[in-house]
Amino acid sequence: MSGGHPIGADLPEDEDDGALKPLPERLVMELTAHRTLALREAIGRSPDVALTLLLLKLVTDTFRTSSASGSCLEASVRHVYMSAQAPDLKDSVVAKLVDERHAEWEADLPLGDDAALWDYLTVLDQGSRLALLAHCLSFGVNALHEKVNPYGAGISAGGLTRRMAHADLVARATGLDMVEAGWEPTVDTYLNRVPKARILEAVREAKGEGTAQLLDHLKKGEMASEAERLLKGSGWLPEVLRRNDLVALDGEDHAEGQGADVEVADSVSEADLPAFLTDDLPAEGASMLAAE
Repeated sequence: MSGGHPIGADLPEDEDDGALKPLPERLVMELTAHRTLALREAIGRSPDVALTLLLLKLVTDTFRTSSASGSCLEASVRHVYMSAQAPDLKDSVVAKLVDERHAEWEADLPLGDDAALWDYLTVLDQGSRLALLAHCLSFGVNALHEKVNPYGAGISAGGLTRRMAHADLVARATGLDMVEAGWEPTVDTYLNRVPKARILEAVREAKGEGTAQLLDHLKKGEMASEAERLLKGSGWLPEVLRRNDLVALDGEDHAEGQGADVEVADSVSEADLPAFLTDDLPAEGASMLAAE
């Protein structure tokens, strides 16, 4: 449409009979190219307007359920859905925080009208504008491991490596701590889903070699249950949930500790003893066993 009239094709000169006809489509395309470039220059020197425009588009992508498209800005957040997730994820601490934040914004935003939404976004204070931007942007974060497809469909091996490295940069910048986020190594979330060697590795890293050796004769189910009890509150995480920068620091600290404590034998405290060794053991007996 142009001036309320449908855009027509380019008209031959001999059809110019004085009637007001729609502008030739090619001409309209050229004119709007001029306007687009001018808008780009204007937006480039108007950061506040640029932020409002971006927010308008991101809010539309994030909060509106309609699939109707149409925006002058080719920027978007594609909501990344997690096809593989544990049953308890939707009830986790972080899931509830995201849902609460989303509901608070949704209650305030005038989502039915673009002009009203623009006015609302314009008068928001800068802190609130940035908070809304962060919330909308968060739905596009994809730190998911996916199966690499060597035939081109899906993500490549190099792409997956870059994704994970990028995710670690974001984790470092935000100070992400998966322990504080509520993840724990339980029978259901981890221990019963990995081989016994992995269970022993987790206990060894969190509680020491002596404690791990006390479990190595157990059957898988018993070992997983004992490991859950021993790991509770330890802050232990599997590699995929650790931040690379903290792993590097832990490695340096561990190396220094080894140099300083080479003569200190691995010991097992009473708290680290498996339940089957302490349930019926007198307090003095447990202390003696721990000291051995």
